[in-house]
Amino acid sequence: MSKKYLTTAIPYVNGTPHLGHAIDYLLADVYSRYESALGNEVKFQTGTDEHGNKIFEKAKSANLPVEEYTKTNSDLFRDFIKKLGVSPTDFIRTTDAAHKHRVQLIWQRLEQHIYAKDYEGWYCNGCENFITEKEYADNNGVCPDHQTPYIKLSEKNYYLKISDFKPKIKAAIESDELKILPEFRKHEVLKLLADSPDVSISRPKKNLSWGIEVPGDPSQVIYVWLDALSNYITILGYPETEHSPEFTDFWPAAVQFVGKDILRFHAIIWPAILLALNLPLPRVLHSHGHVLLNGAKMSKSLGNTIDPLEVLEKYGLPAFRYYFLRHIDTFADSDFTWEKYDAAYNNELANDLGNLVQRLATLCSKNSVAPVSAPSFPEVVIENPDYSALMEKLEFSNAFDYVWEKVKSVNKKIDDEKPWSLIKTDPAAGVASLSSLVASLLEAAVLLSPFLPETSEKIIKIFTAEKIVAPEPLFPKALKA
Repeated sequence: MSKKYLTTAIPYVNGTPHLGHAIDYLLADVYSRYESALGNEVKFQTGTDEHGNKIFEKAKSANLPVEEYTKTNSDLFRDFIKKLGVSPTDFIRTTDAAHKHRVQLIWQRLEQHIYAKDYEGWYCNGCENFITEKEYADNNGVCPDHQTPYIKLSEKNYYLKISDFKPKIKAAIESDELKILPEFRKHEVLKLLADSPDVSISRPKKNLSWGIEVPGDPSQVIYVWLDALSNYITILGYPETEHSPEFTDFWPAAVQFVGKDILRFHAIIWPAILLALNLPLPRVLHSHGHVLLNGAKMSKSLGNTIDPLEVLEKYGLPAFRYYFLRHIDTFADSDFTWEKYDAAYNNELANDLGNLVQRLATLCSKNSVAPVSAPSFPEVVIENPDYSALMEKLEFSNAFDYVWEKVKSVNKKIDDEKPWSLIKTDPAAGVASLSSLVASLLEAAVLLSPFLPETSEKIIKIFTAEKIVAPEPLFPKALKA
């Protein structure tokens, strides 16, 4: 048995959960369930990022103390994770006292790579990020993500010497010591790295009051990215635990799941921090795309967002996990429309799988077919090397497609063999056919368990029960919206 540490990006609590957060959690959950089912010990981190001007201003506009605002919104994310059927082992808040203390200790360990200077240049309030002159020119002075003009700042900041670590980061990425997925993102990061300046890791307290104070300089607050990125190791107790199994058994992370829009921070700033701390780099940075709505990027300013809770409520959790894990590509931008969602539910979940379970259980019940033992997950994985290869490469949507082909093959087999007719002429052969079909369906159900754990468990219970009984429909056909 090996130990695996999986992480997700911690979202700002200045808004409610959106579909991008759901993708992060679902991908990590699939891999966590896969590794756990193989017998490995998984530590699975989630949490919330709670410092910075955006959050402070939101709390003020809501007429709430910032501590109350962050607690309320952090609880929203914790509840959202639960509603997605996601099972993390840990949840961290960057306002936790232990985290804040550890971030200050990390700062002190970084000090030989930190220097102070006056900064004059461009800044995006929405990103809480400083912008190079080249980025300013390339974007015509407007942030492409927030559609707001960059602002000119002049202030004293502390900087982390990214320049001290560029050659090591470049070598790690090129050699796949730090593997970036998908591959084409690796080349994007290497281009960004070449032009990456030293990065500001503080803001004057007069401009940013809600954050962790810089050790030894009460006029400065630690910049949100250093604060937020450090959560991946502070949650393991670092630096107090750096020589104990609590930390060494799980770090470096096996996979860190992030959206493509924050990959640059995880692939450049985060490795620089780790190298400065003499810590190993994570093994894999998994970068997923955006969920589009009718082919366009979702944006609050454009009014074309979809509330994930509304999607969850329409057909329930299995349908949500099904669509966003199979029809949303693991790596690329993918489209959501209500029409596609309805079609996936009615034609695939309800028809391909739900109807198959109903037909097969009814035939087994009528003909007193004995229950069939479900194989173990490791056993099925060994027998399906193409599935395990896709899962190990973190190609989850492709692995889901692989399992669905098995579901469709059972449908084809039942239509080809017609066990209901065979039983009339050769009862023993008919029962043997049904038992074989059940075994094939159970194999598919086991492979489905990382994706649709609730559905997988129901199917296994139906066909391994002492007496097979036709269930209520797993996915009742629904009218189109």
